[in-house]
Amino acid sequence: MPDPEHDLLSVVIPCYNEITVLPLLEDRLRSALDGLGMRWEVVFVDDGSKDGSYERLAALHARDARFKVVRLSRNFGHQAAIAAGLSFAGGEAVAILDADLQDPPELIATCLKHWREGDQVVYCQREQRKEGPLLRLLFASFYRLLRASSEVAMPLDAGDFCLMDRRVVDVINAMPEHRVFVRGLRAWAGFRQRALPYARPARAAGETKYGLGRLLSLAANGLFSFTLIPLRVATFLGLMLSALSGAWGVFVLAWRIFGFRFFGLTASQLPGWSGFVLLLILFGSVQLVLLGVLGEYVGRIYEETKGRPRWVIEAAHGFEGKPGRR
Repeated sequence: MPDPEHDLLSVVIPCYNEITVLPLLEDRLRSALDGLGMRWEVVFVDDGSKDGSYERLAALHARDARFKVVRLSRNFGHQAAIAAGLSFAGGEAVAILDADLQDPPELIATCLKHWREGDQVVYCQREQRKEGPLLRLLFASFYRLLRASSEVAMPLDAGDFCLMDRRVVDVINAMPEHRVFVRGLRAWAGFRQRALPYARPARAAGETKYGLGRLLSLAANGLFSFTLIPLRVATFLGLMLSALSGAWGVFVLAWRIFGFRFFGLTASQLPGWSGFVLLLILFGSVQLVLLGVLGEYVGRIYEETKGRPRWVIEAAHGFEGKPGRR
């Protein structure tokens, strides 16, 4: 059972070039966490920032040891930074939120309330977003496609913002995957989960680091990591096109042997094979797409077998004697 007087809350926050928002984030965190009635720590993971974010975070740790800092040797990506932070978090309850304050720290109190009632994962579900209509449509489509295609019950419209019990964090830390998709691993782990709806505000300051390219990469990572549907679709298309190709071959052979007219021409009268060439182009294009699907899975197998660390720690402040998993 949770023990408010002795339990530790860890808050994991990945950062990449967020120096403009850090002062406001510090104030919001202190205000939200000091009123919880329990011990807390904040684990900032600097993901190779180049704007002075790391230096500001290191100075914050020097002023208050509850703010701890992990510095990665380069930019390993948002999901890898979260995974690195989880490996350093020591709390009985662990929250994840972004540094841009689109994930309000004040919601942690409600998450803790549900955790104390027995929920082991409280994920924050976005009811409203501040992005444009096209991005909102893409986000909604992605989550529904992921839910429909995955064998795991993926929650709709839920990002990384959540609070997890220590047992769930230990399960995620034990997964050695290189292409990390934290919200998917969280759903895969199971346990007792609860959705907490909230309206997601706009960034407090600065600009988003998730451009369209990174969003598409994250979406592809989620789909290819938690479903075999693309491979099954490839198999279905291959069988269907094989059947069509066989039927077309039988038709062409019969057309040549029996000499009947097709579109007013016999096979011997046809001056060219443009239709046949177009079909070859179609089949060739589909084959390339299917090879691309296979390549996505083979590429992930290749990355996993290399055995490289998922991240490299350049410096850590406040974790004496704890190396953190890789």
